Amino acid sequence: MKIEKFTIEGKKETIEIEDKIFSSKINWKNSSKVLYKLNSNYKGRKAKTKQKNEIKGSTSKIYSQKGTGNARHASRKAPIFVGGGIAHGPKGENNYKVKKMNKSEKKLSIKSLLTQKNINKNLIIIDDFKKEIKKTKEMFSILKNFDALNSLIIIDNESKNLISKSTKNLPNVKLTDTNHFSTFDLMKYNKLILTTSSLKLIEKRYS
Repeated sequence: MKIEKFTIEGKKETIEIEDKIFSSKINWKNSSKVLYKLNSNYKGRKAKTKQKNEIKGSTSKIYSQKGTGNARHASRKAPIFVGGGIAHGPKGENNYKVKKMNKSEKKLSIKSLLTQKNINKNLIIIDDFKKEIKKTKEMFSILKNFDALNSLIIIDNESKNLISKSTKNLPNVKLTDTNHFSTFDLMKYNKLILTTSSLKLIEKRYS
């Protein structure tokens, strides 16, 4: 299928893109499943509490087993005492299982969201960047012309090196390459910007 391609200055041209990727069947159930797993794996599991055997202190019996009229206790480290161990508390990252995803699940979710971007006219194809853009103001002006101030920019490595400085201070804009974007990124940002080189790489990977 054919789609509009733009030069950096905004001039329109046409380019051929693969139907298998940008006009595939949208599977929201799979995309939601992949997003859930991604968010679950991104969360840091840092919380940790000490169990009874990790509390420092005396191990002597606090009082006699019998004759006091009180319940039997070994030490002050028991969870029922203040300052004692915590029963069934979080154990840190060692107790966390990463949710696994199949490659087919990832690919299907990416293709579904690329199709959705294309259908909603939120997919913008531009030429590769040939000159360095250092000023944030200049990059802001380019994105404003494309109505893409909230956008995910997936570009080739050469173009990335040329414009990385100018995009750092732009809010709601993420600059990345074809190896470092996910279902979460495609859902988070409104517009998707691809260069002609990154488009070919994505087509090669997901076809």
